[in-house]
Amino acid sequence: MNPAITRRSLLQSVPAAAGFTLAAALPLGAQQYQLGASNFRLGIASYSFRKFSRAQAIQMTKELGTPYMNIKDVHLALDSTPEQIAAAKKEFADAGITVVGCGNISFSKDDDTDIRHKFEYAKLLGAPLMVCAPTRETLPKLGKYVEEFNIKIAVHNHGPEDKQFPTPQSVLAVVRDMDPRCGLCIDVGHTSRTGVNVVESIAEAGPRLLDMHIKDLEDPTAKDSQVPVGEGKLPIPQIFLQLIKMKYTGCVNLEYEVQPENPMPGMQKSFAYERGVLAGIQASKFPV
Repeated sequence: MNPAITRRSLLQSVPAAAGFTLAAALPLGAQQYQLGASNFRLGIASYSFRKFSRAQAIQMTKELGTPYMNIKDVHLALDSTPEQIAAAKKEFADAGITVVGCGNISFSKDDDTDIRHKFEYAKLLGAPLMVCAPTRETLPKLGKYVEEFNIKIAVHNHGPEDKQFPTPQSVLAVVRDMDPRCGLCIDVGHTSRTGVNVVESIAEAGPRLLDMHIKDLEDPTAKDSQVPVGEGKLPIPQIFLQLIKMKYTGCVNLEYEVQPENPMPGMQKSFAYERGVLAGIQASKFPV
């Protein structure tokens, strides 16, 4: 699919692709969009703030105008005590931050004690979902913990360098026969770099798509070419249209991996573009 999209092509594609009346679509509050049966949220992967403290990450998330955050362990260590987790949970709640998940969490160790500890961490934090990086040996074993803890797992694909799950398709091949709470976190940048079609990959995932990492690349094949969302070549409008078409209800979390010492300008541009795309879809138009 051509990553460029014109005002005319969007106007023509929205009704057929989405199957809902745009005139009736209204935002439900900060970064939550009701578009037909789709109801997804724009949030933050706290890895974007890895050079900053938890308090700073909370403040910057609020400045970006979203209450939704996926917590990376740099902002709450995996070996935290129950008391430390409770204190962090209170900090998020007091700031109006909704913890939509945690991770990315590695499950590289084939050890039940290690696996259980990480699920207990997520449960204490109140995270409904774990973005995770298992191996082909550990992934099938996570299913019983998903059932026990009622916490979803979303396997994150990491692109060509990932020897376990480089593409969404490689994840789907394993999770498609597991508990429905076992699914994917599609990273659109890493997906693009493998050469597969991002929009088609999202469609293939269907209800197994439980979480998303959004970013943009100036060169769709180059990891180091990340730019603010909207300034690169990834088909962001088509991605949002596909999410609407498939009635996606999860999070679209911005993972801004460049400029770690000063990420806010690029993240502000990214949110502005994402909001603009969604506003354009809601109004049946997309300005170019």
